[in-house]
Amino acid sequence: MKKLLIVILIALGLNLSAQNYIEHKIKKGETIESIAKKYLVTPFDIFALNPDAKSDFKPNTILIIPNSKIKNEPFNEESKELIGYKTHKVKRKETLYGLSKKYNVSEDEIKKANRFLYSENLKRGDKIRIPKYKTFINKVSLKNTVRKYKVQPKEGKWRIAYKFGITVKELEALNPNMKEVLQPGDELNVPNIEDKDEKVVEDQYNYYEVLPKEGFYRLKVKTGLTQEELEDLNPGLKESGLKEGMVLKIPASAETVSSLKDLERTRLESKIKNFSTKKLALLLPYRLNRIDLDSVEETKSEIKNNRLLSTVLDFHVGVRMALDSAKQLGISTDLKVFDTQYQPSTTNKILSDYDFSDYDAVIGPIEESSFDRVANSLKRDRVPVIAALNKPKEVYTNVFQTIPEDKLLQKAMIEFIKRDSLKSKVIIIADQAHRSTSNMLKKEFPSAVQIYSEINKKTGKDDHFIYPVRLENMFTAGRTIVFLETDSNPMASSVISLLNSNVNEDIEIVLVTLDKNKAFEGKDIDNNNLSNLKFHYPSVHKDFDEYKSNSFVKAYKKEFGVSPSKYVARGFDITLDVLLRLATADNLYKTSDDLIETEYIQNKFRYNKSLFGGYVNEAVYIVKYDNLQIVEAN
Repeated sequence: MKKLLIVILIALGLNLSAQNYIEHKIKKGETIESIAKKYLVTPFDIFALNPDAKSDFKPNTILIIPNSKIKNEPFNEESKELIGYKTHKVKRKETLYGLSKKYNVSEDEIKKANRFLYSENLKRGDKIRIPKYKTFINKVSLKNTVRKYKVQPKEGKWRIAYKFGITVKELEALNPNMKEVLQPGDELNVPNIEDKDEKVVEDQYNYYEVLPKEGFYRLKVKTGLTQEELEDLNPGLKESGLKEGMVLKIPASAETVSSLKDLERTRLESKIKNFSTKKLALLLPYRLNRIDLDSVEETKSEIKNNRLLSTVLDFHVGVRMALDSAKQLGISTDLKVFDTQYQPSTTNKILSDYDFSDYDAVIGPIEESSFDRVANSLKRDRVPVIAALNKPKEVYTNVFQTIPEDKLLQKAMIEFIKRDSLKSKVIIIADQAHRSTSNMLKKEFPSAVQIYSEINKKTGKDDHFIYPVRLENMFTAGRTIVFLETDSNPMASSVISLLNSNVNEDIEIVLVTLDKNKAFEGKDIDNNNLSNLKFHYPSVHKDFDEYKSNSFVKAYKKEFGVSPSKYVARGFDITLDVLLRLATADNLYKTSDDLIETEYIQNKFRYNKSLFGGYVNEAVYIVKYDNLQIVEAN
């Protein structure tokens, strides 16, 4: 078939040695993808001229590679040449990762210069060679099958890569100066395929890049889609199989929360191996410009009455305590603190005045637009940015969202109730604003009884109560689970009282909610009733037990005379978790998969890489009221 194609080309007066086509002899270990990438064409281009290659792809076979007449603007390409070595004597606590950063070479380059490091660990006193390079900048012009393409509204890297049948990395290789965030009208180099061969990008679908070592099982966990469903959505996937970097079409409604499996706590303290000093930045709104620090009374008053400042200072104390705990484990930290003043303009000035490219992690800011600015700015350098006290509006690839999504909290609560071994009756009580939540619960518990709050006949508005008669004969001997979904404190108070009046020796009522908001707090809510109803809800954190021995609580009470707030505990937990993860690997990304779950004072962390962005914590608690205490439910 190939010979026939060559004959036809010659008959048409075409010369394979001319600029229209190139001959390539397949080498051992090459793949169709690697060859396509080398010549900046797509596998489709190669198969179009070499149909036999689909079934007969082997070394020494000659392929015809298309070479476009199109010439693009030249761009700078950096190359380097080895010019010698520097001798370095390894000091205590030095690591390959630290040395690679210090000398601006890769760990692999150091290993190549010191072969013994492939089988042995770096030791104090070792004399190793550090390669030195000379950098050259060359002008490169693309002469392959590429053309210019204008980015359309709503298009990002994934959608464009999918459209032209290439990986995101291949798109980036075609466009060395491409921006991280594409804007409509941006011009990109793309494969010069026929319009009819472009894949249709549909708004009802999302487009996902396959990660390294990711198989169909992991995708099923992430998306809820089976292998067969993915293959149906992506023609050609069945033949090619999953490959790193390929872009898949998935429904926009695909479930992105992983399964809530139970994991044993990962004790990172026993896995510490990277003792290089960790470089952290803390960006918080102290707003010191508003405080007269020379006036002790004014400062005290500001701390007492300013809720934001009180929260920030508590979090800061937790961070400092975490640094002390890490130091006892041999982890040193270089911490820089910045006052963002809760102003995006101040945050922008900090970013322009300081270089964060070599930081191991940045914690904060907490103001939404400031956080977005910092995360987006540091994305190119892959500096992790920790959303400690806020949910970011966009989870970029370098963002670590420590607060789990509301959907995950709901899912955790529903799965907890489903694991109930008793055949419990389920009742769903909701106000008019929570009808959709009630209907969702009805789908999860088909036999459940739904009860809604009364509507005022005159005004047509929600009266936020139910008549007691509607609960008559609802409760029989045994356990009844009651979901209460409302934002109304009067409704929550009245329903809780009604439920409590129905509890006796034979009747057990367990009160549950998917969203424990302010409706369940305040003077109108009797905590005795909540304890009597064994009130359960999902939570980002749990309360620590003051009666159990806890060095963190003791240390705080010794210094400040009171128990630590949840913000002190959060500052401690997040910072210690970041430091321990950094101490067990080269960077934060390598210790942030969903098989690692850590837990500290009040918080636990299990990060899952989201489909189209960064890392989201998926570790949640189910807590309950028990004898006027809030404890973790088992």
